Amino acid sequence: MVLEGNPDVGSPRTSDLQHPGSKGSCILSSPGEEALPGEEPIKYGELIVLGYNGCLASGDKGRRRSRLALSRRPHANGVKPDIMHHISTPLISKALSNRSQHSISYTLCRSHSVIVEYTHDSNTDMFQIGRSTENMIDFVVTDTSPGGGATEGPSAQSTISRYACRILCDRRPPYTARIYAAGFDASSNIFLGERAAKWRTSDGLMDGLTTNGVLVMHPAGGFSEDSSPGVWREISVCGNVYTLRDSRSAQQRGKLVEDEYNVLRDGSLIDLCGATLLWRTPAGLLRAPTLKQLEAQRQEANAARPQCPVGLRTLAFPSPARGRTAPEKQQPWVYVRCGHVHGYHGWGCRRERGPQERECPLCRLVGPYVPLWLGQEAGLCLDPGPPSHAFAPCGHVCSEKTARYWAQTPLPHGTHAFHAACPFCGAWLTGEHGCVRLIFQGPLD
Repeated sequence: MVLEGNPDVGSPRTSDLQHPGSKGSCILSSPGEEALPGEEPIKYGELIVLGYNGCLASGDKGRRRSRLALSRRPHANGVKPDIMHHISTPLISKALSNRSQHSISYTLCRSHSVIVEYTHDSNTDMFQIGRSTENMIDFVVTDTSPGGGATEGPSAQSTISRYACRILCDRRPPYTARIYAAGFDASSNIFLGERAAKWRTSDGLMDGLTTNGVLVMHPAGGFSEDSSPGVWREISVCGNVYTLRDSRSAQQRGKLVEDEYNVLRDGSLIDLCGATLLWRTPAGLLRAPTLKQLEAQRQEANAARPQCPVGLRTLAFPSPARGRTAPEKQQPWVYVRCGHVHGYHGWGCRRERGPQERECPLCRLVGPYVPLWLGQEAGLCLDPGPPSHAFAPCGHVCSEKTARYWAQTPLPHGTHAFHAACPFCGAWLTGEHGCVRLIFQGPLD
């Protein structure tokens, strides 16, 4: 059955599963590096799903949630490439019968397959992400629909793979996290069928892409006040970086980007074709506002007693503890084209322009008129600045630099389209800038 075995399989791109300088040897963590009883384990980073503003609509439960912290496991469960076999395709099921053996199978044709066996790596922890609810998936992700909320129900057709991707984190400082397309199934296997994009690399190894792909974008300048969007790339099964295909599921791969790597940075975006995740490092989260700071900003904004310039009543942002249901009586509303903030009223309807079109009584601009909601997912914020801007047309409020960053960040949609979207609800942004500066009127006294 086995025609060829190569125990030295691994290139500089795939062998990065090993700790630098290990040369295949087993580097054990010192006893002092393990978390003591009662201590928090070392955190590698956090994954935040865009579009949920702090919590799933149905509530965060178990592995299905809007945010997941990746921490060092009690025992390493990472794997790394080991031996490559060329076998006859009809015998592939027998070759993959050992469920304790991780492997990736590349079906080249009906009569020929290549299997790459993976072996235990004591230096890394592996975390798997996908739509499947099976136990090997650490973070269950479902499709996010524009405007907020998940696409749920048996009739909803998902474009997210059941085993979408895997992240391997070094157990030793600096705790580097690397992303790879595809995750291992219940049999500890990854299958790339005859129709999947796959190829031999220049050094005789195998690599491939998943059906809808795993895309990654690293922001230029880090995830900070000076950030700007980077370039979207596609990550292969072995962790190599490629330019995008012509369409999401095209057979032809993009070009290899040799000077870029699959290492996640603070602010990296991961798109799974149906949901987009944000990676935050522990150091990056220290710069983000806390929930206490967001609540203090809400109370400070309400303490300024902003007034409706027409109804002359005091406006107030509702407490996030009440949840987002229907707008409250004192809730501020905004004309998203001009930014003038009012209380709710039924004047100025321009139904000939659309069901939600209103004319601002102060400047006469016509556009959507929506309630304002404070962004509550602190990890999506670039800085702890005051809530001065709102996304159009959804009305989610955050700091100016946060709003401008997300308004100029194109997120993948469908097979080859990109749209900027509100990170708090997923609504596609409209207007010239995608966000607007809020103009409040102070109290008359």
